[in-house]
Amino acid sequence: MKSSRRRFLQANGATVLLPFLPSLSRAGSARSVTTPAKRLVIVYLPNGIVRRAFFPGEEGADLPDFIGGFNADKVKAERRLNDKPGISPLELTSSMQPLQDVRDHVSMLLGLDRTFKNGQDVHAQGASCYLTSLSPQQAEDQGIAHPNGRTLDQVIGDHTGLSTVFNTLEISCNGFTAPKEPIEFDNISWYGPGRIAPSIRDPRKLYDRLFMREDYRRHVVNVTDLVLADTKTLNRQLAADDRVQLNEFMEMIRNIERRISRMDELLKSVDVRVPQNEVLPRGEYIRLQMDLMLVALQMGLTHVCTFMIGPERWDATLMYEGVFDQPVQHHNMTHNQKGDGWKELQKIDIFHMQQYAWLIRRMQEIRDVDGSTLLDNSIVACGAGLGDGATHQYYDLPMLVAGGAQGQIRQGRTIRLQPGTLNSNLWLTFARLMGLEMESFADSTGLITDLWT
Repeated sequence: MKSSRRRFLQANGATVLLPFLPSLSRAGSARSVTTPAKRLVIVYLPNGIVRRAFFPGEEGADLPDFIGGFNADKVKAERRLNDKPGISPLELTSSMQPLQDVRDHVSMLLGLDRTFKNGQDVHAQGASCYLTSLSPQQAEDQGIAHPNGRTLDQVIGDHTGLSTVFNTLEISCNGFTAPKEPIEFDNISWYGPGRIAPSIRDPRKLYDRLFMREDYRRHVVNVTDLVLADTKTLNRQLAADDRVQLNEFMEMIRNIERRISRMDELLKSVDVRVPQNEVLPRGEYIRLQMDLMLVALQMGLTHVCTFMIGPERWDATLMYEGVFDQPVQHHNMTHNQKGDGWKELQKIDIFHMQQYAWLIRRMQEIRDVDGSTLLDNSIVACGAGLGDGATHQYYDLPMLVAGGAQGQIRQGRTIRLQPGTLNSNLWLTFARLMGLEMESFADSTGLITDLWT
């Protein structure tokens, strides 16, 4: 068995690229420990947020009337946040309370806008143009062949993917299988003109993509059974700390397999007349997809991931376990915020923040090649393409950023930007933090230097 810095376990078509194990490197010398790779995760929240419960100082704001299309942007001068630029300690509003125990690892950015022009449905443009920062009309005006161009994740993946299996990984937690909306409502990533990067919704398909070739799928029970013997042999070559890390890693995969099996059994028990994935418990489903993403990042299969917690619009009736007794429609609720309607809708925002906080905690637990954590070496953004689901606004977009980016980001802050700062400036900043020497992205006007340490 040949020693190397990284090691594959293989059996009958399944392949597991192990995390870095120092005792497999050249004599375990310090010189063989390389600098960890930087990772970028973009978490997308569908249908906007309840802004009065999300942004500091908005608690007493008037409840919004329904405003269709892009009409909210026509009145943004009287509705937008009027914070003066500056930096202060992170203030956790009622919707952000789930972030309490990770607040030192998260910052909020206020004042981000995205330009728009008519030509595509407001929800479709919110998602499919999120990482291009260009509307279809803007793209046409600039001579770009496709309204969605090439998204930020793909541009960065071109740079970071030279040493990975996948340049990027696209994941969605759309729990509705019927084709209720065009694909633009359920994807935020584009390879380039006319080439969407379709997100993977099914945990089983995502698992298969990460670990094995599809032609072996029907013959395989799970990866950990296949590679168990190879793992036992490898264990004898490892130092004590590495044995612990290897066992934790394999148990993480085994746990994923158990959860996929439980979901498979749940779907088998559902009335076939009902679109089955409607009943998947949202939290279990989202965290399972997140764990699969984390395995991919830990194994070095990719350094760039997009993660849609849900699709735009769709009117999908979904089960938010622990929140509502019965499945509800997120999009429909965003249009009914009057009275106590916003309080019911806010429960979904809090639920989404719980999933984001869970992701941050998991990334704190995973060790990287030099003993630092996965979170230390990552940028983990969480935001939405709409500022509010009732008004369909493209201004005051919610944005949270977690992770250290290898010491380049100082966290635990509220960063109030000049109102109207373009979100393309943030995308350009992420690209630079990931090591790209880019001077502009889409309609950017500069970097957000306040994010840097």
